[in-house]
Parts: sequence; C-alpha cells; structure tokens
Amino acid sequence: MRESSARRDVSRAQKLLARERASALARIESLQRHLAAIGDVSTWTGTDDEHDPEGATLAYERAQVQGLLADARRELDELDRAVSRWEKGTYGVCARCGKDIAWQRLEALPAATTCIRCASARH
Repeated sequence: MRESSARRDVSRAQKLLARERASALARIESLQRHLAAIGDVSTWTGTDDEHDPEGATLAYERAQVQGLLADARRELDELDRAVSRWEKGTYGVCARCGKDIAWQRLEALPAATTCIRCASARH
C-alpha cells in the first residue's frame, strides 16, 4: 500500500481532522441544547402553535433542528471514518482510482473518499 501525500503531511492532516471533528461536536451539542429548549417552551406554553397564523410553529422549528442535528451527526460519522482511514494509512487516497486526493479537496471536504475526477464521474 502506498502512502498518500495527505499521510505524509502528518501535522496538517491531523490538525484538519481534529478541527473539523471539534466543530461537528460543538454543533451537535448546540443543536441538542436548542432542541431541549424547544421542548421546554412547548411544555410551558399553553398556546396552540399548530394554528398560530403568526409565523413558524414549534413543531416546524423542532423538525428543522432535528434535521440539522441528523446532518451534524452524519458529518461526525464521516469524519470518524476519515480518522479511521488515517490510522490505516489510506487517508487522502481515492477509494475508486487509488490516486491522491488533492489537498484543496480535503481542505474543503476533509472526509472526502474520492478525488475530484472520480467524484465528477459519478454525476
């Protein structure tokens, strides 16, 4: 198995993954607090928000936050898989063609599993 350029630049790749994981974890914690606050509001208010003509309902807001939370958890899972690839020595190597994934792509999408060429070919 050959070593990717991302693997050779140990410090840069480790910092990138650690920073992105920390960001995803912080986002998850924030969204969980927001979801709990929505629950608290709905418990303590006696209003019928389903028929309130003034703006979004609590149910809509709850669904929106739940969707954002699911996205953040999915991102964290992808980053955890990227860390696993790092540990195996395959981080930064395209899963389809085996060539290096460009640093610009990894910086934009740290959990990327394919190079730009292979990702473009799938669409």
